[in-house]
Amino acid sequence: MSTSPARRATFHDVFAVGEFRALWASQILSVGGDRLALVALTFLIYDRTHSPLLAAVAYAAGYAPYVIGALFLSGLADRLPRREVMVACDVLRAALVAVMLVPRMPVDALVALLYVTTMIQPPFDAARSAVLGDMLQGERYALAAATMQTTFKTAIVVGAAAGGLAVALIGARAALGIDAATFVISAALIRFGTRARPAPVGKSGPGALARLSGGAKFVFGDKALRTLLMLGWLVALYAIPEGIAAPYAGSLGGGPVAAGLLIASTQVGAVLFMPVFARRIGPLTRSRWMGPMACYACAVLMLVIGRPGLIVSMAIFSLSGTFAIYQVAANTEFVARLPNERRAQAFGLANAGLVVGQGVAFIAAGAAAEVVPPSTVIALGGGLGALAACGLALRWRHMSPAVGRHSARHLRGQAPLTRQAPVQVARSR
Repeated sequence: MSTSPARRATFHDVFAVGEFRALWASQILSVGGDRLALVALTFLIYDRTHSPLLAAVAYAAGYAPYVIGALFLSGLADRLPRREVMVACDVLRAALVAVMLVPRMPVDALVALLYVTTMIQPPFDAARSAVLGDMLQGERYALAAATMQTTFKTAIVVGAAAGGLAVALIGARAALGIDAATFVISAALIRFGTRARPAPVGKSGPGALARLSGGAKFVFGDKALRTLLMLGWLVALYAIPEGIAAPYAGSLGGGPVAAGLLIASTQVGAVLFMPVFARRIGPLTRSRWMGPMACYACAVLMLVIGRPGLIVSMAIFSLSGTFAIYQVAANTEFVARLPNERRAQAFGLANAGLVVGQGVAFIAAGAAAEVVPPSTVIALGGGLGALAACGLALRWRHMSPAVGRHSARHLRGQAPLTRQAPVQVARSR
């Protein structure tokens, strides 16, 4: 734990910042609204066409267009004021969802509108992640990041469940109307609840392709950033249980309820322990534990090779999710090493890689589960992830953390580091 004599930051300190409260509330609305729209529109399309393929194409809108937006649009949050980017994204999404309410809208038009709506989400996410580093620094940022990640996980589960319930009670069209309203309220919260800040770079600058290329060179050309990015992308391997929850539940003799319980179990540990990890464990300790925890998050999945029952499987998946809270430390280190003018583009790259990695891993796991037991697929994915994590952990051991060194230097009577110092230190190949 941190040995700083100063009072440790608390969640109360984070929520005492009015800007953060507004941003946090907008996240609940945006994420919940996204899940609500996705479930509602999927049901609406299936009800009109009775085509599982078209329903799957609609549900894929939650992934495929996001990658395009993350790669080519996230950089807008570095060139334009980030508050205005978030407000514009919310207003555009509200308008697009409202158009979906037009009676007898063709199915292909509904899918196209949903894809465009999803494509607008990445610049919003990148701007929100980047501006969070402007609002809060140091330990308060770590607590804020933990809060946002916990909220995101909870909102996805609750939003999906609420989407199904809303469709059953009030119908898909009314659920879409609620989604449009959430975007309007989110835009108002951000516009009137957060402070205007100038764009880090300015409107004049390179085009989207040049920004993408420059951001990729910066992130992948830096050994520390590259390591942190790959630690973040490990989620593709330890999240495999979510992607094949249905066949895994079937192999246990269970049905949809069992599959739902398995998916929920992957998030329970993180939701319960992430706030404790961020609040009670000091930054230097979190940084030291990051590599080993990444290894354990993957390695414990190898236990399912013994084909345990439902309860034991849920415990294993929950334990894996608990170790996965190392992502808070990786996120904090990543932000500390990024100059402000590249922050949004870097987050866009990270999010794009995460979505692509999960998509590829889920497809590969599903294909493998056609020929071998799902438990073998999960165990194999966990083993591959553990090997990769161990390599990254060994690499990270030889790097100096960018967070938490202020406290250590204070105790030794040395001058504190400036906020940009970690970026300069990290630029070694």
